[in-house]
Formats: sequence, structure tokens, C-alpha cells
Amino acid sequence: MRQLLGALLLASVMPAFADTPALEELKLLSEHPVAGMDTGNLSGLAWCGDALWAVSDRDDDRLYRLDASAPIWQAEAESFVAPPAPVMPLPWGLRMRAWVSGLVRGGHLDFEGIACDAKGNRYLVSESRAAVLQVPPAADAHWLALPEGMVRQARASGMLLHFNSLLEGIAIDPAGERLWLAAEKERRGLLVVHHRNATWRCEGGCVLLSEGGQEQSPAALGGSLAPVDFSGLAFHQDKLFTLERQAHRICRRTAESGDVERCWSFAAEALTDERRYPLHYGVAEALAIDADGAWVGVDNGGHARGDGENRPVVWRFTAPAGGWGATQ
Repeated sequence: MRQLLGALLLASVMPAFADTPALEELKLLSEHPVAGMDTGNLSGLAWCGDALWAVSDRDDDRLYRLDASAPIWQAEAESFVAPPAPVMPLPWGLRMRAWVSGLVRGGHLDFEGIACDAKGNRYLVSESRAAVLQVPPAADAHWLALPEGMVRQARASGMLLHFNSLLEGIAIDPAGERLWLAAEKERRGLLVVHHRNATWRCEGGCVLLSEGGQEQSPAALGGSLAPVDFSGLAFHQDKLFTLERQAHRICRRTAESGDVERCWSFAAEALTDERRYPLHYGVAEALAIDADGAWVGVDNGGHARGDGENRPVVWRFTAPAGGWGATQ
């Protein structure tokens, strides 16, 4: 009876897809240390125009174009000036803790993701402000007038309640008309807003997905239970792709509901002795998807991995067999 009760309790906290067969492992094509990000903490990636761009959650005034002409990539900074951020309906305690954290570690705005539309506009999500900064290619940066109801709905669904567990990923469609945001953990989820008549709106509700629970980390990390999480978000071929850091996987989801369709693991390649970090959690923070594969950015927090590399790293994984749209 005790074993049965334990199994039922475990099932109640595990996500629905935890009992599916072993996931297909993505193959690592190449990896690239990134020089020139002096503060480190590569927290977001997006393909914009002819290059990958990155952000760091320690820099409030720049983003980085990644020069991929050599095996060690060079980050080329582009500066901008962010105006005062809007005051979204987050509790005073959360906002104060974010302010103090910014003083201690740097990065008051805590940019955790970047996305680009077909016009070349860059969109940076600020975790500490629960807001999105647009950086056009030839104009001043400005904050999007997102509906306050978005944050209220998210909090009513159990998201955005805890410090350092707020917005962690961003994606936008090429037309710049649909914007998705990922809440990190405790609870994790997906939000969407629509651009209509020069206004950002919640159409039929901003919350697509909200879920809690725990799941096992890969065996190489001990297999212990940890909260489910999202650490990156990308849009490709009318699908959302979530980077699930603790589980070391990428999942394809519907853009309309956030429902999971299929997942692929990258644990086998990421957790070799050479690539392991002295941490008991995942370090994959950034995701970009194209037809040929996935770019995954590592936020190592300045820690050296098994082979001694202590710079941020970008991994290039090949697309799965059958492509990202494969059903089985």
C-alpha cells in the first residue's frame, strides 16, 4: 500500500509526457565559445537578418551580433538607450528584490530573451519588469505598451509569483503581430498578445498554458526531482519551440494553445564529462530554431566546465530525423 501511495503521489507531480518512451537524441554538429561578452551570461538568442544575435541578463544597454567567421565566435556589441520601463502590476516585494539584485550583480532590466520580426526589429524581454523592449534597426528603443491584464491573468493562473521565476523567453511571428512570452517555473507557462490597430491586446485571454509539477533530471545530473521549467522560446513554421533546461530537451508546441506535440533530448551531448559544469541544474538558456537545426546558448554564469572552458558557448544541433515537423 505504501508503494502504491508513493507511485500515485509521484504521478501527481510529474508532467503528462514524463511517461512517454525515451526521446530521440539530437546530434551535436558544432560548438562555439563566444568571446567579447565581458559580463558573460548569454541569456537569449535569435536569428536576425544574416546573423545570430544574443543578449546578456547583465547588460541593460547593449545586444550582441555574433560573428561566426571563426570557430571561436566574436560578440560585437550594439548599444542602445532603454527609456524608463513601464510599471507592470507586480508586487512591490518582487520589484524591490529585483532592484537589489541588479545592484549586486548588474543588469537591472534582466534581459532573458530576444526575438526578431521580418523587418529586423529586435524584441528583448525583461524578467525584472515583466515587459518587452523593442530595438528597431534604425530608431530609438521603446517599450511595448503591453496590456496590464496580461500580468494579472498570469498571476491569477499561478505564474509570475516568485522572484527570479518570471518571464524567461520570447518569440514573435515574422509579421510582428503575435508575441509569445514564457514564464520560467513555479508555475511555468506561455502567454500571448496580439497586435491589432496599433494596440497590443489579449484576445480571448493572454494565458495559453500554465502548469506546475516536477520531473526527474537526466541520470547524469542524479535523476532527482526538480520543478518543470522553460528557459527559452522560439517560433518556426507556425510552431512554438520551448527550451526545457532542467530536462535538457526541446519541445514543439502548438502556437494556438501551447500544447506539446513532440520533444527531443539533447542530454547525451550536453552532459558529457567535457561539457559538464559543476552545477546541479541546467545551463541551457537560449534557443533559436531553423529548418536545419537548433542553436542553444549556454549561460554558464562564469563557471568553467569539465574541459576548462569558461566563456559562454553556443551549441549547434542538427534537426531531428524527418525535420522539426516530424510526428514520430
